[in-house]
Amino acid sequence: MSKIKIIPIGGVREFGKNMYLVEVDQTIFVLDCGLKYPESEMLGVDCVIPDLSYLVENAKRIAGVFLTHGHADSIGALPYLLSEIDVPVFGSELTVELAKINTKNYEGSKKFDDFHIVSESTEIDFGEAIISFFSTTHTIPESLGVVVSAKEGGNVVYTGDFRFDPAVSEGYRTNMSRLAEIGQKGVLALLSASANSMSTVQNASEAEIYDKIFDVIDDWEGRVIIACNSGNIGRVQQVVDASIALGRHVAFTGKDMEQIVDTATRLKKLRIDNRKMMIQAGEIKKYPDNELVIIETGRMGEPLNALELMATNKHRFVKIHEGDMIYSVTSPSVAFETQVARTEDSIYRAGGIFKALSSDLRVSGHANARDLQFMLDLLRPKNLIPVQGEYRELKAHANLAMEMGIPANRIFVAKRGEVVSFKGEKMEPDGTVPAENVMIDGAGIGDIGSVVLRDRKVLSEEGIFIAVLTIDRQKKVIVSKAMVHTRGFVFVKTSRDLMKEAANLANEATDKYLAGNDFDWADLKGSVRDALGKFLYDQTKRKPSVLPIIMEARSNKK
Repeated sequence: MSKIKIIPIGGVREFGKNMYLVEVDQTIFVLDCGLKYPESEMLGVDCVIPDLSYLVENAKRIAGVFLTHGHADSIGALPYLLSEIDVPVFGSELTVELAKINTKNYEGSKKFDDFHIVSESTEIDFGEAIISFFSTTHTIPESLGVVVSAKEGGNVVYTGDFRFDPAVSEGYRTNMSRLAEIGQKGVLALLSASANSMSTVQNASEAEIYDKIFDVIDDWEGRVIIACNSGNIGRVQQVVDASIALGRHVAFTGKDMEQIVDTATRLKKLRIDNRKMMIQAGEIKKYPDNELVIIETGRMGEPLNALELMATNKHRFVKIHEGDMIYSVTSPSVAFETQVARTEDSIYRAGGIFKALSSDLRVSGHANARDLQFMLDLLRPKNLIPVQGEYRELKAHANLAMEMGIPANRIFVAKRGEVVSFKGEKMEPDGTVPAENVMIDGAGIGDIGSVVLRDRKVLSEEGIFIAVLTIDRQKKVIVSKAMVHTRGFVFVKTSRDLMKEAANLANEATDKYLAGNDFDWADLKGSVRDALGKFLYDQTKRKPSVLPIIMEARSNKK
């Protein structure tokens, strides 16, 4: 029998950052390689990727990376992986083209070109296992699920993001007969997406969504600014179709969107019936408001920051004014709720109004509770590992499976890095591998940790207090008395006495330390920091980050 292991490196007990490893004997199959956008407390962080150390250590055992679709939560971390190891990447035509954009935009992976296009009719024999695929319905065309068939051990199925909607257009349809076929062959373990598992409300069909978008644009007399995720090509198609049908010109203002639209159009995954109605962002001012629809995605597909810039007159092309309607056609994750509220307030201050598609219809690209149970009914897995969701969503998915008769001991709600092994049909925990969050900040990869984030949080909440002085270490005296500065702590003009006392205290703490027999720069700075920290807290009940800068004066030798 084949030795089968499943390891979620990301995507469990969190939203996004999907990466799941299926090991068959000595071969590793990587399913998705995604990122997630930072939560509000991750100050300054651009994005978060999975811990790639286990894959780097075992690079020679990796057969390839198999992508389910072209959203950032499935392909966003690919450039960082490919800058470390050289392994083939497999995906549908559109998914591969979007992955190429990601890899070519990153210095470490821009020369990588080992991509392979697959479809649901593709089967790849890797010796120890055969990889095959099945079509699923999501908000982007050509989404695929993945089947890892061990030669001696059974099938492991990964759904990727999916939902069921029989009314979707070509390129978005789930192949129900293929799913039934996979189920008839037997499924040892199912890794099934859980992001919408707590909802029993029926998702609106794509036809209903199009009608709502059409009506909203049609009813508005002014300019319509659409906030959309750049990867939601299905929604972009609906907005473009409705706008052209209503005689409105369409402009894209997000850089990511321009690349994705160009790619999707070239591959005929996005259809634009009248190219004359498409205009450049720089041409927006040439047209009256009632003839315009502007589609904004913002950096990395998240439009909130771009909308904030529009509302505060800082956007390059668009300034929100009286009569504008901003219409959000995608639902941001819970982590962005505060930012959404703040952005909405800024929009109203600028004279616009804000509406959301999700206020009128249940909109989600993810399977609800009934869809999940339908998938379970089609595949009839012997074991279930809920993935792609917060803990509460994974747990809700587990409860749905138990309602259908899957025993609790055949369901595993994994943590990141937990290894699940199979002995025959029995599933059991088998240790852990590294799977911490790796934060990306500018060009830095993984150099931002909990200590740095804590310091950033303190600086954002309490400010910084700096004391600068110069000493002569040989003579054990202060050459230049302390000068103090602060940012984000107190208003200096009304706190001159506090600043003067703090400077005197820094001098006293330094004199006291220099009077001793031992000398260590770290100890000296620690003494000044401790004295200032206690004083400032006693006076203000605040804890700024205290930074002593102590320099040494050296006399010139003749």
